[in-house]
Amino acid sequence: MPVIAIFSGSYCNAESIVEAARGLLNYRLINDAGLVAAASKESGIAQEKISRAFKAKPSLFNKFTREREQALAYLRLATAKALDEDGLMIHGFCAHLIPAKISHVLRVCLIADMPSRLATARAGGIAENEAAKLIHMEDEDRAAWVHAHRSEKDPWASSLYDLILPTDKETVEKTAALIAEHADRPVVQPNRLSLQAVADFHLAAQVEVAMVKEGHNVGVRAADGRVTLTINEHVLMLSRLENELKAIASRVPGVTAVETEVGPGFYQADVYRRFNFEAPSRILLVDDEREFVQTLSERLLLRDMGSAVAYDGETALELVDEDQPDVMILDLKMPGIDGIEVLRRVKQTQPEMEVIILTGHGSDADRKVCMELGAFDYLQKPVDIDKLSETIQRANEKIRKRQAEREA
Repeated sequence: MPVIAIFSGSYCNAESIVEAARGLLNYRLINDAGLVAAASKESGIAQEKISRAFKAKPSLFNKFTREREQALAYLRLATAKALDEDGLMIHGFCAHLIPAKISHVLRVCLIADMPSRLATARAGGIAENEAAKLIHMEDEDRAAWVHAHRSEKDPWASSLYDLILPTDKETVEKTAALIAEHADRPVVQPNRLSLQAVADFHLAAQVEVAMVKEGHNVGVRAADGRVTLTINEHVLMLSRLENELKAIASRVPGVTAVETEVGPGFYQADVYRRFNFEAPSRILLVDDEREFVQTLSERLLLRDMGSAVAYDGETALELVDEDQPDVMILDLKMPGIDGIEVLRRVKQTQPEMEVIILTGHGSDADRKVCMELGAFDYLQKPVDIDKLSETIQRANEKIRKRQAEREA
């Protein structure tokens, strides 16, 4: 039986069509939510962080945390494991994680024209201007995803699919019947080479997970037990890195040989480094003294602490909502929303975020208010960088301990 991989636009009645096709074929359906849950269980990474991989805009902290790369590795592994089963229908972003070499896949696109999508959104209670904005944003996410994984800028391009079905032109029943009809065609039935491609995909995904666990970000291909690792960043000591990568890959069951190569990004200016996932990497620095806070960010980076910067309270609160930092270093005296109000709002919406006050103008009364509002610590400028680093480490340890207790 072939795999049916379905990718769809939002507000295209795709869920009804998918469910109808699943019923006709008696297939097992797995969607992005199911694969995210499987990836989360395998990795221990929160589901909302894995789901962030589907967004066009990565987290502000991703260059320090590599959370997107970790999420993608575990999503590939979850998808590869799902493909081991027969009679499978995959609906969602993850449909595009299935390699083109796996030929027993019926690749389907469900899409409607914009007036129809807007009408469906409005019928769901969304105002017309908001509906247009929402659909545009969701299409951007899909376009970025398809471009990243299939090197095609148009997410609905005919070259990507065996079937492109306009959901506004036919009934749910007729569209589902077309999918079932094409799933019976000989060209999408399993064969030896295609089943080997599934095994290769599974092995490559296992190796990729092994790499991200050790803090490495490299391309991985597999063919009948032979693994090729592609290094896409500039490396000062290439042979040492190659030996380390080969050792990691060789420990994965099923790997019989490992080779390395350099990819097109090898000569980038940035220097490759292994990521330390234990170091605090989601720090938001909030201070209107631009030179001070930029210098502080650079000094923290030298200590393997990744940070982003906001110069006012309004921007800080937006970044808290969008990127959910773990630790905030917060000045009190700022134009607009001051530090105490930022602290109050953060603790209302993100109570587990640890906030360290760092101010040159605070009073004993301010200190008392901040600690009562839930600040982790209250420091005065100028601050010794080692003292600040130690305070951040303690805050990070508190967060990790709390997470470990929750998972136990």
